[in-house]
Amino acid sequence: MWKRTCYIALVVGIAMCASISVTVSAQAQPAKTVYIGSSFALTGAYAQDVTAMLAAFEDYAKYVNETKRMAPWRNEKWPADIAIEVLWRDDELKPAKALSIYEELKAKGMLVFRCSGSPQALALKDRLKADGMGATIQATGPFLMTPPGTIFTHYPIYTDSLAAVADWYKEKWKEPRKPRVAYLTADNAMGKSIEIPEMDEYVKKAGYEFVGIQYVPLVPTAPPTTQLMWLKQNRVDLALGVMVNPGSQPTVKEMVRLGMGPHLDYKMTFALATPGHLQIFLPSMGELGEGHVVAGGFPSWDDPCPGMKLFRDVLDKGRPAGKRVTNIAYITGLLEVMTQVEALRLALQQMPLEKLKPVDVLNNGFYKIKNLDTGGLSSTPMTYGPGKIEGVDAVRVQQVQKGKIVNVGMYPCRHVFGH
Repeated sequence: MWKRTCYIALVVGIAMCASISVTVSAQAQPAKTVYIGSSFALTGAYAQDVTAMLAAFEDYAKYVNETKRMAPWRNEKWPADIAIEVLWRDDELKPAKALSIYEELKAKGMLVFRCSGSPQALALKDRLKADGMGATIQATGPFLMTPPGTIFTHYPIYTDSLAAVADWYKEKWKEPRKPRVAYLTADNAMGKSIEIPEMDEYVKKAGYEFVGIQYVPLVPTAPPTTQLMWLKQNRVDLALGVMVNPGSQPTVKEMVRLGMGPHLDYKMTFALATPGHLQIFLPSMGELGEGHVVAGGFPSWDDPCPGMKLFRDVLDKGRPAGKRVTNIAYITGLLEVMTQVEALRLALQQMPLEKLKPVDVLNNGFYKIKNLDTGGLSSTPMTYGPGKIEGVDAVRVQQVQKGKIVNVGMYPCRHVFGH
């Protein structure tokens, strides 16, 4: 009888433990899931950058799921009963594929979207607006504002970045004559987007003499000697453009060979808008990069701001040693994912997840983002609204000085592009 009683007690005890275990497990697991992410160009010219952006989405989603915090410096919390899941597809830099990805993920219940480049955004812009779908984007450009749609940016458009350089350089100018400025820019849609009458007018009003334009292939197959010699022959003091590192690095190397630079025999400063990324440029170029300027970008890796501290202390440390992130495009991804998750958090305050539609996240989420504190990752806190798709209001200007990335000034967005 004693054995039977013990056996029954043991069985009941095991059953109770199992029940408790199941209950605790169920309580620990969020009951609902919401998707973030969407379209990433993991194949093509920007694959390395976009891989870093996707890593940021994954790391931030993990951080919010585990801590229910939006950031260490913020008091707002994420709902405890909702898990965030990154849902993504590779659009291969192909607009047609981005369109099919959009339709697929929208059918799966995606409430936010992202565009992985200007061509994809151009293809999606009208459809996103018609559907009331808010989206983030890794690129920027005037096309997003003609007219404003529902694609939101997190760094200044190229013309505003270069206007900030013009402001900074003019402040330093000591000679009685006007400084001479020219465009030295990538021979593609991105590089040519600065060729607008408003940009020409801005530099002239700022006190410059505009000289002309020279183009460099997006990825040069030979040093741009002819273009640089043209600048030299036309006595250019400041060259402005938009390039990625595969274009800027060989251009600057050839400048140094020709003795051109703010510290060399022929005094000329070469400045780019983001995505010229000094954080990629400097490690590759070393002392050859002295004096190079990029505007509209992000803090250096060792910047003490809270956003970079989050990256260094929490996000990157969670990755195995061989998978640590070294591409500054990760910060682009962080700003995008912070925006997507904040839009969802705000919308969830108005209605439950099961009732949310993309247009609700647009109206009660994206449009309600005011002074979003990114811990210094963006040049200013980000604010959006109907017709206001540019998140920041100032431009960070940085220069390579003695082997370091130095912040040389913060200048207001001049909104050079008329829209």
